[in-house]
Amino acid sequence: MVGNIVQDLTNTTNTNERLIIQVHPDDNVIVAIKPLSKGAKLNIANREIELSEDITPGHKIAIADIKQDQGVIKYGYTIGKATQDIKSGEHVHSQNLATKLDGSESFHYSTQPDIPVVEKNCPTFNGYLRKNGQVGIRNEIWVINTVGCVNQAAKRITDLCRQKFAGKADDFIAITHPYGCSQLGDDLSNTKNILASMIQHANAGGVLVIGLGCENNQLSSLIASTTGLDKSRIRYYNSQEVSNEIDEGINCVEQLLAEMSNDVRTPQPVSKLSLGMKCGGSDGFSGLTANSIVGRITDKLTNYGGRVILTETPEMFGAEQVLMDRAQTKEVFQQIVELVDEFKQYFIKNNQPIYENPSPGNKAGGLTTLEEKSLGAIQKGGKAIINEVIGYGMKASLNPGLTLLQSPGNDAVSSTALAAAGANIVLFTTGRGTPLGFPVPTIKIASNSDLATRKAHWIDFNAGQILDSGLDVDECADKLFDYILEVASGKLTNNEINDNREVAIWKNGVTL
Repeated sequence: MVGNIVQDLTNTTNTNERLIIQVHPDDNVIVAIKPLSKGAKLNIANREIELSEDITPGHKIAIADIKQDQGVIKYGYTIGKATQDIKSGEHVHSQNLATKLDGSESFHYSTQPDIPVVEKNCPTFNGYLRKNGQVGIRNEIWVINTVGCVNQAAKRITDLCRQKFAGKADDFIAITHPYGCSQLGDDLSNTKNILASMIQHANAGGVLVIGLGCENNQLSSLIASTTGLDKSRIRYYNSQEVSNEIDEGINCVEQLLAEMSNDVRTPQPVSKLSLGMKCGGSDGFSGLTANSIVGRITDKLTNYGGRVILTETPEMFGAEQVLMDRAQTKEVFQQIVELVDEFKQYFIKNNQPIYENPSPGNKAGGLTTLEEKSLGAIQKGGKAIINEVIGYGMKASLNPGLTLLQSPGNDAVSSTALAAAGANIVLFTTGRGTPLGFPVPTIKIASNSDLATRKAHWIDFNAGQILDSGLDVDECADKLFDYILEVASGKLTNNEINDNREVAIWKNGVTL
């Protein structure tokens, strides 16, 4: 399984000063770590390979002759087929490699995997225990609007409250969006489900919901759709029904602050944490460094009894069977099949090619086919057993294990869905970089040290040190886990410091 592939970097050719890496012993390509020049000679398993052209870091090099239509192997799996004969030492990319995916793929249920025993003596962090048993890592007030018409009111209220009530909450956050009016069908359901889940998030010590009054996403229906909500921690009103919606909002926030006045951080087991895993702007190193250590975090947290949520369904295409082999039961296996098929039908319904991926930025970073991108992307799920599959906008359970969440790969849409599903923190891996942040703390993990250095105000953790210093993958993951506990206990991430908190809702239906 993919989670076993990057156990360490023992396949790195140390004699070449960490210039390249062979991810798996069965691979017929290697990946350049540093820029390599035409004519350079590399020693691979006692065989000398001479490069026929310059190679950019993150890009692949053939280490054996590959015939046309033969499979190109990386991670120990086929990532596509050669579109022409490829000589040893040649650059392997879009000019000579294409996907093998054509829609004819079939899946099978193999056997029930061994369920790991949950470790009882787990580390702790300092969090906020809620009445429903959930634990928040922030004690913020969230101002959520039912419809885009009152976005500015929500922002105005939070701006004024940051001045008027400074220090009485961890922060005041406006969770705004342009939807809620004139929406029908799936669009309206998506908006309602995401917002209802956000209202119940443990990181919010208090929630103010502002409606307009005439929108399709009716305030009364939205509030009624929340379950297990501590009613003392929510206030709401329609702006059309009050004399001054700004003053009303500030009064409501003051009431919520009174309810929160006795909230304190207390030691909580990490089994109470929920993490969302996301990659965006991937490069050729993402699957080798950042996603690999995040996979170790998945294994570590689920073994301690925590919940991890994995999404980006189209970035499972080409690696579906690897995930399906980790389904806890045949029923869960079938739910994964339905999750994948549903998203493929979404493409077909909209007359779009299913396998048109990776993005231009991914390709520039060295990724060629969807299989290659997906095999690297799903490493964020580690080796954990998948025991839950949920729809878009739904909340994950509090039971230990790995949840698959239906959502597109778009950074903002999928990360919003992870937050709504209950993730206290989103671990966001990236090889290209992005300033995006979301309503929950978003730990940006760089796949390479150049990005971490250039964009230190974006990046929170550098996984590139695995390649630069030879740090063991597990040691790097342990350092990341310690940092996660610091964030859970109150340390601010760069997205919080920069006040980058975006919300995007999947729009796939009808607007009036």
